[in-house]
Amino acid sequence: ITATSASLNTRGKQQWQYGRFEMRARIPTGPGRWPAFWTLGVAKPWPSNGEIDIMEYYKGKVLANVASGTAQPNTAKWHSETRPVASFADPAWASKFHVWRMDWDAQAIRLYVDDELLNETLLTNTVNQDGTGFNPMMQPHYVLLNLALGGDNGGELTPATLPARYEIDYVRVYQR
Repeated sequence: ITATSASLNTRGKQQWQYGRFEMRARIPTGPGRWPAFWTLGVAKPWPSNGEIDIMEYYKGKVLANVASGTAQPNTAKWHSETRPVASFADPAWASKFHVWRMDWDAQAIRLYVDDELLNETLLTNTVNQDGTGFNPMMQPHYVLLNLALGGDNGGELTPATLPARYEIDYVRVYQR
């Protein structure tokens, strides 16, 4: 199967430290699809730069994750919460638009969908474990939006997987 996917990001254009990050979107669910709304820190390589998955979907589940570095290269410490799409009360949940939100301040990162708290991670728990004392969640991050297809997390890509639409109504960042 030949397929094309897309990714948009603000790297080198805009970055933010703290604030409210919000997206209203209808995500493509089902096998082979891996949409995400996330951030990466501007300093250091991954995962020491920090990663915040405001929304990630694959294999029937919605994920809300915060990752920081460890003493091992390319190994992240994850603060993850996973929610099966089938667990949402509305049986038509997957076919509707939803509001994904992150409230990020100097104390914590809180990740929501439709005002329901999915993950709260205290910044005291996000200091990299490499002995540097660097906290990647206390630096600016840039935003990424993407729809990956297939792969280990997305799952098998079949003709039934396509077309897949990641419909984004808006993305907003608010700061005080």
